[in-house]
Amino acid sequence: MRSLIGLLSGLLFGAGLAISGMIQPAKVLGFLDIAGAWDPSLALVMAGALAVTFAGYRLALGRPQPLYDSRFHLPTASRVDARLLAGAALFGLGWGLGGYCPGPALAAAGGLSQGTLVFLAGLVAGTVAARFVPTLPGRGALPRPAR
Repeated sequence: MRSLIGLLSGLLFGAGLAISGMIQPAKVLGFLDIAGAWDPSLALVMAGALAVTFAGYRLALGRPQPLYDSRFHLPTASRVDARLLAGAALFGLGWGLGGYCPGPALAAAGGLSQGTLVFLAGLVAGTVAARFVPTLPGRGALPRPAR
């Protein structure tokens, strides 16, 4: 049942990306082109996603446990280090150059576009390569901002 819910959630997410046009790299690149023909529609999609996520987390975390698991699996890492910053920079660079981030690229893969497939190959190569980047405890960490 857990796998079925995961599959249905992924299909719903992919359908939302397709309906909103976020699987079109030109849409993303238009959002990033603030000095030219700026397209604010991605900001509206992001705002909608944040609202749904906020409400969903509030509802889900109000429960003692998930419906189909024994506990919630939430991120525990809180350190900002050089590895995180380098990964974020590479992600942003790939997003700006290719017009895709991983979710929309996977949703667009069914179209078998050469650009999408090249992006996905780079995504897989980067994911594999990241496993070989050493984590140096206590090095390169930036202090967390005060709350």
